[in-house]
Amino acid sequence: MDVPGRLVVVSGQIALDGRGELVGPGDLEAQTRQVFTNLGAALDAASAGWEHVIRLGYFLRDADQVGVVRAVRDAMLPRGVEPASTLVEVSRLVRDDLLIEVEALAVVPLP
Repeated sequence: MDVPGRLVVVSGQIALDGRGELVGPGDLEAQTRQVFTNLGAALDAASAGWEHVIRLGYFLRDADQVGVVRAVRDAMLPRGVEPASTLVEVSRLVRDDLLIEVEALAVVPLP
């Protein structure tokens, strides 16, 4: 596969803060905000930005709540950033108190 830049793969991010503590127990909106904050930090650490993201993969405990996730995504991503997405409803994540996990794929153009 020929990729027109540097590929950045961000493993699934969950709603833990920098101290490893859960943000928003039982609150999908708060957890989603933390997940997108974590994704942004991971992209930044890889010298990438939201404008480079080409795909997001969502793992959600309750797909009926996708509207909450979309609202947070739309508020946190820069205008015009609309990566391809896949949402999978799952019965459980790595911890029972997690409601969402999101992974990202980005391509950073070569200089």
